[in-house]
Amino acid sequence: MNAPDKAPANPEPHVMKTYGRLPMALSHGRGCWVWDTDGKKYLDGLAGIAVNTLGHAHPKLVPALQEQIGRLIHTSNYYAAPLQEKLAAKLCEISGLTNVFFCNSGLEANEGALKIARKYGHDKGIARPEIVVYEKAFHGRSIATLSATGNPKVQAGFEPLVEGFVRVPLNDIAALEKVGASNPNVVAVFLEVIQGEGGINPAKIDYLQQVRRLCDERGWLLMLDEVQCGIGRTGKWFAHQWAGIRPDVMPLAKGLGSGVPVGAIVCGPKAATVLGAGNHGTTFGGNPLAMRAGIETLTIIEEDKLLDNAANVGAALRSGLLAELQGVDGLVEVRGQGLMIGIELDRPCGELLGRAADAGLMISVTADRVIRLVPPLILSVPEAQQIVAILAPLIKNFLASTPKP
Repeated sequence: MNAPDKAPANPEPHVMKTYGRLPMALSHGRGCWVWDTDGKKYLDGLAGIAVNTLGHAHPKLVPALQEQIGRLIHTSNYYAAPLQEKLAAKLCEISGLTNVFFCNSGLEANEGALKIARKYGHDKGIARPEIVVYEKAFHGRSIATLSATGNPKVQAGFEPLVEGFVRVPLNDIAALEKVGASNPNVVAVFLEVIQGEGGINPAKIDYLQQVRRLCDERGWLLMLDEVQCGIGRTGKWFAHQWAGIRPDVMPLAKGLGSGVPVGAIVCGPKAATVLGAGNHGTTFGGNPLAMRAGIETLTIIEEDKLLDNAANVGAALRSGLLAELQGVDGLVEVRGQGLMIGIELDRPCGELLGRAADAGLMISVTADRVIRLVPPLILSVPEAQQIVAILAPLIKNFLASTPKP
């Protein structure tokens, strides 16, 4: 491999300053490891925020994408798209649902889900349909998905928000039943099975089952946002499958293309025919390169038994963290499932991003005080042990040296 280019002395002077970046630029990766432009090596505990399902430069994925680039990258949705049908058929097979609309991102998938819910309501004669959403939720940064999101900091400065949302706390079925009893305009319930940006907060299995029953009783759509927690991350194809239920609408993205942008709205019978010709569309969605990336990702997950790997290595990672951190003053909880783990502290800990990078580990911090680990699904037990060996001392030192606010 050629020597990496050095990062410029004054990087990105023409890039809009919408991100608080760390002072490092990545050059290349192999497996669960990446290197920066100075040659420093990092263990990837972030996977591009749950995107790089197969890690970096996967030996099966790379030649498949190279072959596809040599054939077709983009055409348009004016024409039949065999690769769309192939990926849609596989998503329906593993989900038990009916059909799929392809787009480019989780935001677009969630936006499309909201449109489905509204049209579903209008088709039932409800002039101002409303959707139940959740405290601490995150569904995207468009005006509609921002309005569905439960984070005032993200919403600030972009008012007026879109109307038509009713907010309830997670895992509180009484609150949802109260909304149903008092609001005849509700048409759907929209929740993340595991809240990602909200702090790795899982919906309880019995709660998901109760919500499914309530939606059936009231004729609501159950819309489960699996953008971050789907595609094998928890040890099943989709996180809701641990509860033995099926949604009516399931937005996907992030890990579906192993780094190639792709989103999907997977629908069951109740929602499958809500959108007709001309109701929704996209220029780039479903392009041949993205579809090939999705097909190959799902194939490799099956061939390499990465669902089992996510469950087993995730359990080893959680148990290792608990063994090192149990009883440490300032630790609130280690939670999550599979390779989607949150470590909540009792104080803001954003500075741990830089400390971890200095120590050769890539992580993120979300909801101010939750360390998020979403590594590639190819992570091995020894690599999980390395994450623990790097991260646990950093957390202990941070808690010992940083006062509570």
